[in-house]
Amino acid sequence: MKVATIGTGFIVDWFLNAVKQNEGISCVAMYSRNVEHAKNLKEKYKVEKVYTDLDEMLNDSEIDCVYVASPNSLHFEQSLKALKAGKHVICEKPFTSTLEEFDILSNYAREHSLFLFEAIVTAHMPNYLKIKEQISRLGTIRMVQCNFSQYSSRYDKFLNGETPNVFSPAFSGGALADINIYNLHFVIGLFGKPENVHYYPNKHENGIDTSGVAILEYPTFKAVCVGCKDTRSKCISQIQGEKGYITLESETSKCSKFSVNIQNTSEDLSVEQNDDALYYETKEFVRIYNANDLETCYRKLEYSRVVMETYETLRKDGGIIFSADAIKRI
Repeated sequence: MKVATIGTGFIVDWFLNAVKQNEGISCVAMYSRNVEHAKNLKEKYKVEKVYTDLDEMLNDSEIDCVYVASPNSLHFEQSLKALKAGKHVICEKPFTSTLEEFDILSNYAREHSLFLFEAIVTAHMPNYLKIKEQISRLGTIRMVQCNFSQYSSRYDKFLNGETPNVFSPAFSGGALADINIYNLHFVIGLFGKPENVHYYPNKHENGIDTSGVAILEYPTFKAVCVGCKDTRSKCISQIQGEKGYITLESETSKCSKFSVNIQNTSEDLSVEQNDDALYYETKEFVRIYNANDLETCYRKLEYSRVVMETYETLRKDGGIIFSADAIKRI
């Protein structure tokens, strides 16, 4: 799989490092509006081509797949352009700004037999997969708690009057989109679609959420998902059942270390993982692509749609309005 990247932020650096560590994939091109912004990554990973015109890059016949890691509001437009150019797409989370945008991308990919993946590390982490195996030991689940709090490197600028993309309604930013989305994936990946959801955000005067609490209601339990970009905290999650509990002592994105406590006996069942969390999702995407396994790809899209639907319902419940909400795509 020969990929091209859109974006030059730290997430692209992590992705290119994951590409470097995996077989069957290489990066052959990068897109950036400014060549200088891509210079360091180009040299670090020995990428041959840098384009400043997206259409020109999409016309490059050497490229099989495009990795989209631009600001959230651009995911839809750039992913659709890539699909229409016959390229497969790996799109960073959150997939799109709205469910309508997601459905357009998903339908187009299916109609044209193209691969379309959501780059969400949680679902592919070895320890997350091991947690799935342990859930049945807990008996009836009664409570799930997830706290992913990370003081944003851009929050001080935001407080000083600037509006970084991550805190901009125009760029589909905010704490739910950027950080609590991992908690949603963690919970929904384990337990499926919730029956009801509510979102209680701390909102800035520009309408964006800098932190918030999402409540997901299931038949036997509630899941409380805390996501903060305006404060720091120990990142910890717990799944509580009538027979025991699981404690995850890390962000829900990385799932670094977890233990299972049954009848007051605690077992650390976590395994060592690659320091680059994107390694595992990249490995899985390459496997699916090389096997031409569209069925698995589209099954993953069905799961991503459940998360997107939940995410949009939460966002609107909390009164978080994006510029994209005013755009009718169909």
